[in-house]
Amino acid sequence: MTETAEPSTRDRSPLPQILAGDGDEYVSGLRIAAVLIALFLINAFAQIDRILPFILAEAIKTDLGLSDTQIGLLTGLAFAVCYTLLSLPLARLSDRGSPRFVLIACTLVWSAMTALGGLAASFLFLALTRFGVAIGEAGAIPSAHAVIARKIKPGLRGLAIGIFSMGIPLGTMAGFAVGGAMADTHGWQAALIGAGVLGGIIALLALFVLGPTPPLKSAAIHAEPFLQASLKLLASPGFRWLFIGAIFAGFASAPFYAFAAPFLIRTHALTAGEAGMAFGLLQGLMGIIGTLVGGRWFDHAVRSRSRRLLGPPAAMFMIASLTTTAALFSPTAWASVLLLVPAMLSFAFMLPWCFGAAHLVAGRGKEAMASSLAMIGSGLLGPALGPLLVGMISDTATAASIPNGLGVGLLLVPVASTLTALAMLVASQRIAATLGKG
Repeated sequence: MTETAEPSTRDRSPLPQILAGDGDEYVSGLRIAAVLIALFLINAFAQIDRILPFILAEAIKTDLGLSDTQIGLLTGLAFAVCYTLLSLPLARLSDRGSPRFVLIACTLVWSAMTALGGLAASFLFLALTRFGVAIGEAGAIPSAHAVIARKIKPGLRGLAIGIFSMGIPLGTMAGFAVGGAMADTHGWQAALIGAGVLGGIIALLALFVLGPTPPLKSAAIHAEPFLQASLKLLASPGFRWLFIGAIFAGFASAPFYAFAAPFLIRTHALTAGEAGMAFGLLQGLMGIIGTLVGGRWFDHAVRSRSRRLLGPPAAMFMIASLTTTAALFSPTAWASVLLLVPAMLSFAFMLPWCFGAAHLVAGRGKEAMASSLAMIGSGLLGPALGPLLVGMISDTATAASIPNGLGVGLLLVPVASTLTALAMLVASQRIAATLGKG
């Protein structure tokens, strides 16, 4: 994952062994760029397909006659349930078999279900298609991280994870900007169908670009039962607090993305296109900065054996909690949008640190499992309950004639951001102790 010097006889940390790898079949030259571009595009379309219902929420709500509570269920519960049921099994297939096959199959599934969502005429049908999207996306990150671990040499993995993770904010930018524009001009149905078709094309192209994935050489990696290995990892103090931090991060990010655009539309009278353009472009810019700078900063922190490994993302979340609170009660649209920027940056900046730290604690050959567990942490309770809670608070506040009811509900975001920062600080101490053991 990062470049390290040859360990001296006095360096008894398991970190050099974790980073060394055991393969000599890593891609090189232009093949590295081709693999990373393919993975980036898949991740970007995964995020587009996930994020579209957020910017399309107002149009869908009006067309199908839905409530904010139903929107919260639609954007959160499906993903949470499917991550819980399928993420670990798909991670097992990726670690022990062909992560390329898992990744391409998952991409085709979620693309097809996104396109079917454009044909929905009821809440039930649309909800079922969102479950289908979640089924496919449950295996995306674990299998892609396994591909990176098999094909990219350790010295470039921090950057590789950053480039792959960049698909999330750039996919968000495209989803909000293009999705909002299409909603204004062609309707929400066309946006879903178009995204699904393009995602399927990307999957077929990636099938040839990625090429066969070499098997791991060490038989010892497969010796421990998968469930036992997962429970053992969760029992590790460092990973346990990282997992807790991921849960709080889910409570911060899921409501933020589900309701930030509707908040700007309702509170500041922006159109879907205006909200999508402003929010999407800033999110994309912060995503590029956050994932790439975060990835290289993480590399440096690992090389320097920092005992405050997760200090930088913790600081980012503390800042975001303050600015997001101010954004929710800002009297002007431009100030509100700008005050949301630190939160956008913190979510992107967190990605390489969270997954990179998870891989370090888990060790070689267990990257997909570690990524899956981190995804379950961030994708279970937060997406399931966060948007639902915000929607319920918004509906209750509006019924009670409280001004800015949605803004009141969105106060969950800064609260969860503060808790994320505190959990990351504790995780940083525990991980330093774990990696420092002889």
